Amino acid sequence: MEVFGGFVVMMSIISFFLAVVWLVMPFVAFAIMKKQHRMLDLLENVDKRLAVIEACLESAQTAGYSGNQGAEHTEGAGEQTCAELPVGQGEGGREQCC
Repeated sequence: MEVFGGFVVMMSIISFFLAVVWLVMPFVAFAIMKKQHRMLDLLENVDKRLAVIEACLESAQTAGYSGNQGAEHTEGAGEQTCAELPVGQGEGGREQCC
C-alpha cells in the first residue's frame, strides 16, 4: 500500500506541473506570435526604406554618369528623380532618405 501511495503522490505532482504548463502555454504562444508579427512589420518597413534609398542612389549614380560621359545616357521619361521619391518621417520628426 505504501508503494501505491508514493505512486499517487508522484502522479499528483506531475499532473500539477502539467496543468501549470497547460495553462501558461497559450499566453507564451500569443506573446511569441505578437513579437513575430511586430518583427515582420518592422522588416517590411525597413525593406521599403531600403528600396527608396537604393532608388535615390541609383538616380544619383546615373545622373553622375550622364554628366561625366556626355550624351551616352539619356534618362527615360518614366524614371523618378530623388526629389520625386516618397520621403517618410523617422523618429523624432527627422526625414528619411534623400
